[in-house]
Amino acid sequence: MTRILMVCLGNICRSPLAEGILKSKLNADSFFVDSAGTANYHTGSQPDRRSIAVARKYGLEIAHLRGRQFTVNDFDDFDFIYVMDESNYHNVTRLARNEDDTEKVNMILNEVYPNQNYDVPDPYYGGDQGFENVYKMLDEACSVIAENLS
Repeated sequence: MTRILMVCLGNICRSPLAEGILKSKLNADSFFVDSAGTANYHTGSQPDRRSIAVARKYGLEIAHLRGRQFTVNDFDDFDFIYVMDESNYHNVTRLARNEDDTEKVNMILNEVYPNQNYDVPDPYYGGDQGFENVYKMLDEACSVIAENLS
């Protein structure tokens, strides 16, 4: 089974959306998708209400997800680790024990725009449109990931 982890800062906006979107595009018998945050602000919390709302708008249910913090063990537990922005990338790779750990980590939008290292903007302090924009970015990236893995 291929295991994929989505990572953002608090694990309540971008990474739960990415988790839900990618799960909807992959066969659950062959793929496990999870999400985590680099900070522990929202450990145990469900995703932001705006993430839940935009996911529901597109037929996905993510309200059951709960935030957790990224740990060094995630390098052992996952084959691919996708981060939402440069800050997440540095926070995750700072914990890497070796080159194999680092090679598992990639900026998610590099799937659409190779080697450009574009950030998925954090919509937390913005309005509903920011969540809509983030959903569309993540949906496009997750389509490419699913196509490449299938």
